[in-house]
Amino acid sequence: MAKTQTEILLTIILIVSTILFIAIVKGAIKRFGRLAAIDVNSRKVVFYISYLLIYLFSITVLLIIWGVNLEDFAVFIASVLAVLGVGFFAQWSILSNITASIILFFSHPLRLGDRIRILDKDFDWTGVVEDISAFYLFMKTDDGRKVTIPTNLVIQKGIEILEKKTGEG
Repeated sequence: MAKTQTEILLTIILIVSTILFIAIVKGAIKRFGRLAAIDVNSRKVVFYISYLLIYLFSITVLLIIWGVNLEDFAVFIASVLAVLGVGFFAQWSILSNITASIILFFSHPLRLGDRIRILDKDFDWTGVVEDISAFYLFMKTDDGRKVTIPTNLVIQKGIEILEKKTGEG
């Protein structure tokens, strides 16, 4: 009976800690996003990924609290990671686009409303960044076309941030 009470107490502490940690992480991401002038939609990707990691960690700790055999748990996790690895390898572009979005969020000077030129020998894309989502950068070119570029290509290609045209806000 005492062991069950300890497990329940530890579970309650874990739940409260998880909720507090999520609140702290959410506040930190919002603060960083405001300081760096990052669009709300771009922040959502980072929120989702951070929540996923926090929940996975909490579930792992919860399983350990309730006495799941660590050897069996390790085999289970290895099996899940193997399946996910095969799935992500088959869909590598999805994973690379999500990773590129996170890199753009935290360390790239590119922002919404910036006038840019994508340095590519095959295409001459110069225009204004309209949106950056989890998978794509949307830009309106100087000749009025709307171009959608996968975020992993934005990271791979050179980007020149230009001065705004006269008359632009």
